[in-house]
Amino acid sequence: MSDKTRKAIGLRYGSSDKKTAPKIVSKGYGDLAEAIIHSAQEAGILIHEDPYLSDMLATLDLGQEIPEALYYIIAELIAYSYMLQGKTPQGWEDSGHLPQKV
Repeated sequence: MSDKTRKAIGLRYGSSDKKTAPKIVSKGYGDLAEAIIHSAQEAGILIHEDPYLSDMLATLDLGQEIPEALYYIIAELIAYSYMLQGKTPQGWEDSGHLPQKV
């Protein structure tokens, strides 16, 4: 596989067990990557393109949680996606995490 081959790695965060890290739920290269990206776009799932992050995530197996070293960057991406959608994570309204109106 060449360095120019398109990659797609799908993450899922949020399950009944809130103490789990995001997990790899889809992964593909070339035509399969294009199909994953197309399906995500049709479903309204936000897509972030980062070749370095995708290289790191591509080493993980399907169903595997992301390593602790990636928690911060993935948390930032999840927070940003919530913001773009005008949403807040469940329970944040009461937790003091949101800025207070003055």
